[in-house]
Amino acid sequence: MSACVPTRATDPHGPEPVHQPHSPPPKGPRRFRVAGADLSASIAVFLIALPLSLGIALATGAPLQAGLVAAAVGGIVAGRLGGSPLQVSGPAAGLTVVTADLIHRYGWRTTCAITVLAGLAQLALGCVRVARSALAVSPAIVHGMLAGIGVTIAVAQLHIVLGGTPQSAVLDNLRALPAELAHLHPAALSMSALTLVLLLAWPRLPGRTGELLRTVPAPLVAVTGATATAALAGLALPKVELPSWSSHALAGLPEGPALGLVAAVLTTTLVCSVQSLLGAVAVDKLAAARPGTAVRVNRSDLDRELLGQGAANIVSGGLGGLPVAGVAVRSSANVQAGAVSRNSTMLHGVLVVIAALLMVPILEFIPLASLAALVMAVGIQMVSLHHIRTVTRHREVLVYAVTTLGVVLLGVLEGVVLGIAVAVGVALHRLTRTRITHDETEGVHHVHVRGQLTFLAVPRLSRALHLVPHGAKVVVELDGSFMDHAAYETLQDWQKTHTAQGGSVELTGRRAGVRIAEPVSHPGRRGGARAAEPADCRCRPWTPWRNHQCDRDGPPAAAPDGDHPAGSDGARTPESACGAPGTPDGPGGTDRHEPSRLRLVRGISAFQRNTAPLVRGELARLAREGQRPSQLFLTCADSRLVTSMITSSGPGDLFVVRNVGNLVPLPGEESGDDSVAAAIEYAVDVLRVRSITVCGHSGCGAMQALLKSEPAGSRTPLKRWLRHGLPSLERMADKGRPWARLAGRSPADAVEQLGLTNVVQQLEHLRAHDSVSRALREGALELHGMYFHVGEAQAYLLIEDGEEGGTQVFDTVRAAELPA
Repeated sequence: MSACVPTRATDPHGPEPVHQPHSPPPKGPRRFRVAGADLSASIAVFLIALPLSLGIALATGAPLQAGLVAAAVGGIVAGRLGGSPLQVSGPAAGLTVVTADLIHRYGWRTTCAITVLAGLAQLALGCVRVARSALAVSPAIVHGMLAGIGVTIAVAQLHIVLGGTPQSAVLDNLRALPAELAHLHPAALSMSALTLVLLLAWPRLPGRTGELLRTVPAPLVAVTGATATAALAGLALPKVELPSWSSHALAGLPEGPALGLVAAVLTTTLVCSVQSLLGAVAVDKLAAARPGTAVRVNRSDLDRELLGQGAANIVSGGLGGLPVAGVAVRSSANVQAGAVSRNSTMLHGVLVVIAALLMVPILEFIPLASLAALVMAVGIQMVSLHHIRTVTRHREVLVYAVTTLGVVLLGVLEGVVLGIAVAVGVALHRLTRTRITHDETEGVHHVHVRGQLTFLAVPRLSRALHLVPHGAKVVVELDGSFMDHAAYETLQDWQKTHTAQGGSVELTGRRAGVRIAEPVSHPGRRGGARAAEPADCRCRPWTPWRNHQCDRDGPPAAAPDGDHPAGSDGARTPESACGAPGTPDGPGGTDRHEPSRLRLVRGISAFQRNTAPLVRGELARLAREGQRPSQLFLTCADSRLVTSMITSSGPGDLFVVRNVGNLVPLPGEESGDDSVAAAIEYAVDVLRVRSITVCGHSGCGAMQALLKSEPAGSRTPLKRWLRHGLPSLERMADKGRPWARLAGRSPADAVEQLGLTNVVQQLEHLRAHDSVSRALREGALELHGMYFHVGEAQAYLLIEDGEEGGTQVFDTVRAAELPA
């Protein structure tokens, strides 16, 4: 059943069967096994890696065998020792400019020695466990560095595409372009053009035939097509030359100025490490979002990944190979091909070794112009429009532009240093750029603070506060996320003085409706709470709406479904309320018995003040780009189910359908109500969601009504709707025993048993819908069952638990107990 949830992950060192919770562990000695998915993925990655490795070696000016050595070592050594099981390492385009400059300055043997030293530096960094700190580098700097490298690669390879020879510097290449264009080599240009056309057109082949052909990697098709065309046409072109391995140059002792060698090692270490670590994080996201897999891959261990990359660079440099790093193109291909363990990466390295030993005569037919076109396309793709839009939206385009230009004009290390300097300058500018305004409206004085409130803004804050007359009503709007101690004391002292003189102070913004308070530490929480946030306020996000109360002594005891502790709407006592008296969070705020329109307006106003400033940027992005939810979440309309809270999701994450009883009418039985079927079709066919979850819950009024259902003849809208739940009632009655369990125990009562049964039944109804059944056949969709126990505040996921007496039995497991 596709609704089953795996409860055991594969070992990162190899595939292992996924066992259900009650299955015994495997016995006997462990044997090395290769999953079929890993084997097919390794072949797909190998077919991409072979031409790219040769092309990158050509772009650096290194011996072409060096690219094959780096690809093999990256696959085998980094694949075995690294901490990212699905990341594929090898010669990376991001290292092309660095390596080409090193070869030009110091020669090939010294460049290999620098690679070995960079590997040792990576081992040292991995041992001191600083991998996570490398991710603190601004993404604008990283993307700017890659864009600068991409521009440098594309400009250099353009000369080979036109049939010429590239210069060592970007400006020299640009100055030489007019002369190169005046003396074109038609044969080289035609093979380069053919390579680019195949590379761009192959992934866009339409129809079923195109879908089948697209399983062959586009880089392989492009290079093979150009090679075959050149051979059949008898074109005289420079081709790949692979000297005998007996004459292959290995690493030698480094020769050159000590300061220059140290800078070279630092640059290589920086680029290799940052690219590999960011690649590992990206691969984790790709693997987590991959639909249709029954095996969960462990998250990357970044410190181990740094150690694996260091070992690979030591071996690659020692054997005369290019520097090694995680490669995005090959890694994404590995994930998309269905790899489930590090075996796919290692097998791809073995295939590269076999090709390097046995396919030399075939490889020497490849025109250099075709490889140059391939690498030029990779360089152009490194200038990502998506990244440019992202840094523009976050107002970091200056950092991105300076880093890119620095890399292009000065070099990688110099460009990164410039980018870091500009990023620090921008951060300091933002820290000091705090806008503080004062105005009066209908006798109420408003002091609006927009930005970070630090000691640098204290003089301006004091001037604005002293413009407020004694005894006046004041609203201080804090539109920022940070307040240091100097600003805190200034605001607190003024508040005490102003209140003592008969005035009133209301704080809004991120700290709406609460008094200024010293930062407090929550038990078990690192770093303590945010400044000016009340202690242990577990329910503050929705207090302005329903006046929920906080329990400062710990969470309240679970009450039976439908029952509430004493107090308004589940509150224990007014004394335990979050916030100060007279505020929306306190007992003097929202009243359950006030007019509903007033409660609605109050809630909307709180959203506009507190939440809207935080989500406005994300909602603006969603408004521009459209919604792309990954899940359809179908649940009951019960007010106690807050879907975003239960799933920790935000805008754009879930496509939610709610109705009484979380029912899915069978196709043809809607009787004029197509709303659920329309939502399912839209979610699957248009939004392309990757999973559908049906969520039932305890104490469901719809299930209670079904158990008390009257004979046919009732025609109220509610009872007409609930007839879609009759198959669940019949299913439960036919079994005659509690065949659906809740975390190993029998259901507490008939309502709970029917609620669990209803989830299973509605999953079967889902499969009857054409769009769902088609997506399930194609492996593009998963179905999941979920049950939320309201009194326990506990979410359970449905799993298959075998058969009893020929009847399929289901159990649930606490979602929090499953591997993250």
